[in-house]
Amino acid sequence: MFALTLILLAGLAGPLLATPTRWRLPIVVGEILLGVLIGRTGVGWVHPEDPVLTFLASLGFALVMLIAGSHVPLRNPAMRAGLRRGALLAGLVGVLAVPAGLGIAALVGTGHGLVYAVLLASSSAALVMPVLDEHEPTTSAALATIVHVAIADTVCIIVLPLAEEPARAGPAALGVLAVIAAGGLWYVGMRRLGVLGVRSRLHRLSKARDFGLELRIELIGLFGLAGLAQLLGVSVMLAGFVSGLALAAQGEPRRLARQLFAVADGFLGPVFFVWLGASLDLRELGDRPLMLALAGLLVLGTVAVHAAARLAGQPLPLAVLAGAQLGVPVSAVTIGTDQHLLAPGEAGAILAAALISVGVTALAAFRLRAATGTT
Repeated sequence: MFALTLILLAGLAGPLLATPTRWRLPIVVGEILLGVLIGRTGVGWVHPEDPVLTFLASLGFALVMLIAGSHVPLRNPAMRAGLRRGALLAGLVGVLAVPAGLGIAALVGTGHGLVYAVLLASSSAALVMPVLDEHEPTTSAALATIVHVAIADTVCIIVLPLAEEPARAGPAALGVLAVIAAGGLWYVGMRRLGVLGVRSRLHRLSKARDFGLELRIELIGLFGLAGLAQLLGVSVMLAGFVSGLALAAQGEPRRLARQLFAVADGFLGPVFFVWLGASLDLRELGDRPLMLALAGLLVLGTVAVHAAARLAGQPLPLAVLAGAQLGVPVSAVTIGTDQHLLAPGEAGAILAAALISVGVTALAAFRLRAATGTT
């Protein structure tokens, strides 16, 4: 319990750093940085391998992704305009990421060029969606970014096992399809209950008696999909995002949105981000300069391939913002560590690059606010 208390205290750094209007840093920046200080890199007060903390962090990751998926305006007819452009952007970045990833692998000599290509092409809805949500994403460029991020998240999770361990790529792809299919069935079932008026009656009863039924039902669906994902060897990131998409397609009630916000931003979200920072061992990078170079090359490569979307007419702040990374690097490190596929220090380099991309996200968000006149 003391470890959890410490993590929640460290999580307060997120709102504190995000409070100054001049900086406008994403909340996760402070949470991850404090996690670094109290974890493996710093004083070692938090042990990320603790099974309780690992379990809570997995729940937090799934819930954060649900919130991100719920921000996708699937019910907005304007999304159709962004579908083609977003798919084009995702394809352009993906194509450019392959030679870039292979080139980085050749420079550092790890032989993991395809893994790096997946990392370079990936994005993070958990980081990008809240930034776009501040600006009411109704422009064609913003909607294209949403589509781009959603496609990149899903596709990169599918191809990641192929890049790290080709022998398991087939079963992993089937697992992804199974999670998506289960999410689709959940959506159909919930929509049917809505048509029959069951959801409306449950909402009225829950509101009158303070039962929290909507939240309970939503969490049952989320953790059921997350359990299926873990059973099939798929990241809970996909389960959370699919649950969020299903919620967005139904139309998220405001009461449920407030309840999810309380659980995610008040508890499980900070636990996940502080745990993620605590799991980094950045001292390994100092002992292995080549891995430090790898982290730098991954950051530069990510920014470069996403900035190339400017050639397709995408505003540069939005193009760079789409390069924010979180879930895919974490999944890559998890798979690589479990299967002993990564070189010493390589996991730290991948996660360090993801952490730096959060800072790049903050800069891109600042430029986006300046461009749109948002204060």
